[in-house]
Parts: sequence; C-alpha cells; structure tokens
Amino acid sequence: MTEGNQTVISQFLLLGLPIPPEHQHLFYALFLAMYLTTVLGNLIIIILILLDSHLHTPMYFFLSNLSFSDLCFSSVTMPKLLHNMQSQDPSISYAGCLTQLYFFLFFGDLGNFLLVAMAYDRYVAICFPLHYTSIMSPKLCVSLLVLSWVLTTFHALLHTLLMARLSFCDDNVIPHFFCDMSAMLKLACSDTHVNEVVIFIVVSIFLILPFALIIMSYVRIVSSILKVPSSQGIYKAFSTCGSHLSVVSLFYGTLIGLYLCPSANNSTVKETVMSLMYTVVAPMLNPFIYSLRNRDVKGALERIFGKKKVHLKL
Repeated sequence: MTEGNQTVISQFLLLGLPIPPEHQHLFYALFLAMYLTTVLGNLIIIILILLDSHLHTPMYFFLSNLSFSDLCFSSVTMPKLLHNMQSQDPSISYAGCLTQLYFFLFFGDLGNFLLVAMAYDRYVAICFPLHYTSIMSPKLCVSLLVLSWVLTTFHALLHTLLMARLSFCDDNVIPHFFCDMSAMLKLACSDTHVNEVVIFIVVSIFLILPFALIIMSYVRIVSSILKVPSSQGIYKAFSTCGSHLSVVSLFYGTLIGLYLCPSANNSTVKETVMSLMYTVVAPMLNPFIYSLRNRDVKGALERIFGKKKVHLKL
C-alpha cells in the first residue's frame, strides 16, 4: 500500500528460529511436544485445583490463574511458530502482529503480577500464620486478581496503541519467531522516541517493582524463619516456598539475562534463545515444578486418580 512517497506495509515476515533446513522436522517435533506438554500440564493443574477441595486455598487460587496465564502465554506464540516451521509462508498481517503483541504483553504481565500475589501469600502464611485466614480472605484474593487483570490490560493496550501509531515502510522482516516489540521498533520509519521513553518508565514499574516486592517478601520470610529454632519449622517453611522460588527464578532469570545483560555480539541469536526460555520452557516446566515439589498437588493427584481406580474396580 502506497501513502505519499512511502510504501506502507500490510504484513510482516517472521524469520523464525536460526535452524538449518535439514533439522527443521526434528525441531518441529520437539517444539510440538513441548507445546502439548505445556497445555496438558497446565490444564491438569487447573483441573486438580478445581476438583480437589483441599486445594481451595489462596495459594492454589493464584496458582490456577498462573497456570491459565502460562497456557495462554505459550499459545500466543507457539501455534504460529509451529505453523511457520511447516509452511513456506512465514507472513503475519499487520493487524495480526499487533494482536499477538497485545496478548503477549497481557499474559506475560499477568504471570508477573500473579507471582507477586503468590509471594505475598507466602509472606502472610509464614510471618502471620495466626492471622492468615483473616488477611488472605476470598475478597482480597479476588481483588488482587482483578487488579492484576486491570493493570495488565492497561499496560498491553498502552504499548499496542503506541505501536499502532508508528509507520512501517520498506523493511518488514522481523528477525524473531513472534512480533517482538523491540524488533518492531527497529523496523519503524517514524519517530520511536515516545515508545522508548514509555517502555523505560513502564518496565521500571511493571517489571522491576514486582521483582523488588518479591525479594522484599522473601527477605522478611527468611528473617522470620531464622527466628524459629525448630528445624522442622524451617523445613516446612522452605518446602512451602520452594516451588514458588523456583518459578520466580526461572521467570525473572531469563528476563534479566535478556534485557538487563545485553551482549553486543550475536545479540539476535541470544535474544531468540532467551525468548524461547520464558515463552516456551518456563510455561512447560511450571506444572512439573509445582507437582514434583509439592505434597498438596501430589496428594490431590492420588486422591482423584485413586477415586477413579475404585470406581473402575466397582
């Protein structure tokens, strides 16, 4: 489409992953298996929490929403990646690219805020055990969830609208497997100063602040644990936080490596690999982290599948 003397593009081309053609089928099978594992694992966590009354607690309320967020977050990019690996047409429409950008930011941020809510839940459970039920009331849990949805909607919509105001001209090749915001900004042929300033401000609020709150929660948790002389109490406290700490480390570790520790050489390959870590690997591993390291989830699996075995015998 031509506008004045400029050719305004109507679609982008996603370069995808730097995989040699002879290995395409192998990696396609690998990524398909990873995506199906992500969907199945997170669905199992959601269904377990819905069916087992022992898991109807604030921690598992947030966990079920985190699983839903992980499932959707992976589904924003993986189906398109798998489709492009099989087809000879890696194009995505302009509207499709902005839509993918919106939902990528939305579900990525939602997972971020849910991790903060879960950290606060662990903080209250360990530092104020006698007041846990009154503090972490159903009303507060729903309020924290609604607040997370409102903030993530605002953030995702803000960046999507700012991206929509930019002009894209001749170069429409995105060196990524999804419509990454930083890659799109590099292709813009209009001024991106406002976008860059907003990204800097919003990242400070929506990424660094939640991370700082999680760190503060665990500093208070550790100081509270150290005051307990019982080794059994220390073990119990760490076991309840272990799964959450693992997920936090995986999520923020990849983001810090990608955005706060940039490298000058082969940055495109590094960005692609690190993006795979938090868009594909992290959502896949989270259900395993919570099921393998969590007695409550293991118990729920045994109770539900145990009932099914009994019914089958009868």
